[in-house]
Amino acid sequence: MKVIRAKVSGFCMGVRRAVDLAKAESAGGSRIFSYGKLVHNPKVLSDLKESGIETIDTSELHQNLEGSVVIIRAHGISPSVEKELCDRGARIVDATCLHVKFSQLKAQEFARAGYFLFLAGEEKHAEIEGILGYAQSGDSKDASFCKIIGSAKEAEEAASKLYEKDSSAKTALIGQTTISQDEYLRIGEEIKKYFPDLEIASTICSATSERQNSLRELLKQAEAVIIAGGKESSNTRRLYAIAEASGKPCALIEDSREIPETFFTYRTVGLSAGASTPDSVIDEIERVLMN
Repeated sequence: MKVIRAKVSGFCMGVRRAVDLAKAESAGGSRIFSYGKLVHNPKVLSDLKESGIETIDTSELHQNLEGSVVIIRAHGISPSVEKELCDRGARIVDATCLHVKFSQLKAQEFARAGYFLFLAGEEKHAEIEGILGYAQSGDSKDASFCKIIGSAKEAEEAASKLYEKDSSAKTALIGQTTISQDEYLRIGEEIKKYFPDLEIASTICSATSERQNSLRELLKQAEAVIIAGGKESSNTRRLYAIAEASGKPCALIEDSREIPETFFTYRTVGLSAGASTPDSVIDEIERVLMN
């Protein structure tokens, strides 16, 4: 068997930075938390837990965090949650991805300038929740000036309703950093049918497009493709969707134990991985396939 690895895969800059910051803090002796899952990968989360890094969420914000360190995950959080953490006595270590931080500040800027904001992404995703929080951090706390949309169809419906309500509304579009470029463009085109002056922010992370393009090249060379990464990871699921759409056999797995038996029968297997997948997992999958 020949295993062909994607030219670009595994940890992106934002994830590596978050993990490195967490590991550095774990050596300091303080009690350490990450607010939500630092990254969406079970192997990374297991390693961080072994280093003494616990996870907290909104339901645990009532506790006293005096003297503790709270690491803000790569997906970011809203200003209101960060304030609550500080009020509880926590020292904040901000590991928000720099691309996500740009989206947060851009959303805040648009909201303060009176724009109706379309957010393209997954409604319950931590990144979208954080961006929404920044949009609401201005003078208005009303979420009605923001609309989260998950597809071109939803974008058309939302734009149509807004047009009926206010045909002269100033509009802007911000995308989740892991959304595909094609999907983002389609969403923008649907909104522009009603609001031609729509301002579209360039918020898609280059790491996302690089991994997707690398996978498309890989699909031309392999009989079947494995996508390695956490099943909760948005960018990993999007890679799997691209592989699935190709019509070739594909599988999304979190570690080598999940490799489907049929994949050992192919002559060439492609191996790609999401932006939160560590090299150790990718290497192990390749080793098992080769053996």
